[in-house]
Amino acid sequence: MNKTELIDKIAEKAGLSKADSKKAFESTVAAIKEALTENDKVQLIGFGTFSVTSRPAREGINPSTKAKIQIPAKNVIKFKAGAELSDAVNK
Repeated sequence: MNKTELIDKIAEKAGLSKADSKKAFESTVAAIKEALTENDKVQLIGFGTFSVTSRPAREGINPSTKAKIQIPAKNVIKFKAGAELSDAVNK
């Protein structure tokens, strides 16, 4: 399912116009993005939790040259599915 299909499904299930569904979807994504950039955790009960963790710098190997390279530290986004979502997928 892509973004357009998801917006269409939201409009159908919520009884909204596609324009209103698109605004609601984009606002939701923007709010999640804003919270994650501020290192906040976003918990959607029954769906899952988005969080940011720090990955430390480490040494890796370039697969084509086999040379050792330094991989810089960075923040990564994690998603942990909630119990209801996990149960629905594993029926």
